[in-house]
Amino acid sequence: MPGSSFNLDVLSALTAAGAVSVPWEEALGVPHDLIVTASPKGGLGMLQGPQVLLPHGAGFNKALIHEGTPTLPSGLDPAYLLEDGLPRARYALAHGSQLARLAQLSPPAAARASVVGDPMAERLLASASRRESFREALGTGDRSLVVLASTWGPRSLLSLRPELAHELTALLPYDEYQFALIAHPNMRSAEGTFELHRLLAPALRAGLVLADPREEWASMLLAADVVISDHGSTALYGALAGCPVLRALPGDEMCAELVLGTPMHRLLHSAPHVRSAGDLPDVLAAHESTLAEQQGAAVHDAFDSRQSALAGLRALLYSELELVPPHEGPYVLPLPLPEISVQRRPGVFGVRTELTGDLLVVERSPSPVAAVDAHHLAAEFGLATESEMTGAGVIYRRRQPLAALGGSRWTAGGWTSQILLDYPACRTAAVILSPERVVLRRRRSAPVMARVRRVDQHGRVYRPDPAAVLSAAHAWLARQADPQLPTQLVCVVGRRSYSLELTPACPSDMDEET
Repeated sequence: MPGSSFNLDVLSALTAAGAVSVPWEEALGVPHDLIVTASPKGGLGMLQGPQVLLPHGAGFNKALIHEGTPTLPSGLDPAYLLEDGLPRARYALAHGSQLARLAQLSPPAAARASVVGDPMAERLLASASRRESFREALGTGDRSLVVLASTWGPRSLLSLRPELAHELTALLPYDEYQFALIAHPNMRSAEGTFELHRLLAPALRAGLVLADPREEWASMLLAADVVISDHGSTALYGALAGCPVLRALPGDEMCAELVLGTPMHRLLHSAPHVRSAGDLPDVLAAHESTLAEQQGAAVHDAFDSRQSALAGLRALLYSELELVPPHEGPYVLPLPLPEISVQRRPGVFGVRTELTGDLLVVERSPSPVAAVDAHHLAAEFGLATESEMTGAGVIYRRRQPLAALGGSRWTAGGWTSQILLDYPACRTAAVILSPERVVLRRRRSAPVMARVRRVDQHGRVYRPDPAAVLSAAHAWLARQADPQLPTQLVCVVGRRSYSLELTPACPSDMDEET
């Protein structure tokens, strides 16, 4: 269809949804019973048939100076809603305040408008019970999931602070924070997925999760603990999901497009500004207790009919078709689990350890910059590059599932011995046998078994990444001239303390297949 500069991925999105597409010229030549659209722009007025314009994002918060009427919200602009002074479509709105605003701007268009609510908001709230499943699919664990949300255009987060994602992954501990990015589909369409991955390459290598633009973005918001956003409407959905929203950009960078007095303007007005990546923990700690109440007012003014938007929309569409809707209510399709399409676990960590008595604190960073100050590098076999393993003090692998058919496999003893032969700089080679057991071999030392106990708290079970525990064991053994085993230590990973026991490894441990 003509009229859009961001239609690169439209056909693939329709194909993924199971829709059948026809050429634009063919669509122009036949009458349609109903035309449903999410935008009043482009050449849709050329089609034959009644039209219904659906809500597009969370409200009408932007005024685009190069399109339509520069001072009016895009989506409520009579320049697009009227043709020869008459409404072009029936308008489905998400909130009563939008209808009141439209009545001020264009009474004829308001007469053809109905408040049905926001179907995505209803779907988001209906999927709230899946939060733990989403976090499990993302591998979040006990970490805080921080979601960055970027709209499109020259005043977006990705345009003005493209380095923020990498700074966050570099400066904040990997075992305390996980980071994800939601990029507006127009960014992918304008720049291409290849360019977006190139821009984000250091952060992606450090574990940044890049959300799929179709549905996964909403699942990420339900999984999130905090959202850092520009003036895109994704932030309002994040606040609806119960996340505190922080502002990625100073106010003057957003005011040129943001319409004053809109829910998005009020949301960002109450949102603290994250000026640098290292400020995030302090900013969140200082404001987290007050943000929910402050941002709740903006959410209230953005979303109406939160539990009945689909029913209202269906009634409107059936009315336009002059049909009676089915008796049973519409089914609210839950949001899907995020799909891990690329490896999101870093292959190498810079590790810092602090030992006080029998207390070992481990802090890991996947950033090469942070690794400069690390006590040692820990590389995962199969994920790290050859050059990363060549310089690593610790090389480890995770036990693989047994194959259904035959084949050859290393034993833990054989693999660790071979690694120490192949990589002279390596001081410790290890195999993670299970979430609780890691067997490690140091040069000119007897093999050691590290066992970490889970933490049971209020009916929940917490476990650390065994690779972090391995780094703790390596650091403690390196500090001992003559390690006395067995020994009991307390290992702090992320925000929790775990009991760690080091004992001599048994021959049966070293014979286990990896």
